[in-house]
Amino acid sequence: MSNRDSSGEKSPTDAEVAAMKEQALKTLLMPEARLRLNNVRMVKPELAAMVENYLLGMASQGRLNNQISDDQLKQILLSIQQPKRDFKINRR
Repeated sequence: MSNRDSSGEKSPTDAEVAAMKEQALKTLLMPEARLRLNNVRMVKPELAAMVENYLLGMASQGRLNNQISDDQLKQILLSIQQPKRDFKINRR
């Protein structure tokens, strides 16, 4: 029973899912935004995955009418990132 679900259809492999995800992101993002997301993926893969899932979810709901620009992607990254905590040390 390899790669088959209960309905008898072949389920996609991880490589196929990654290729479909990459193709969807190519259509959703402008080239500059795609480059920024790839750079973020190298530094913070978990943040890039969260942004990808957010974008794919928005697209599947029909909420994205046009391609995401670099500036729009920056805003999405800022909204998804956890706020940084500032620590103030008082010396006595």
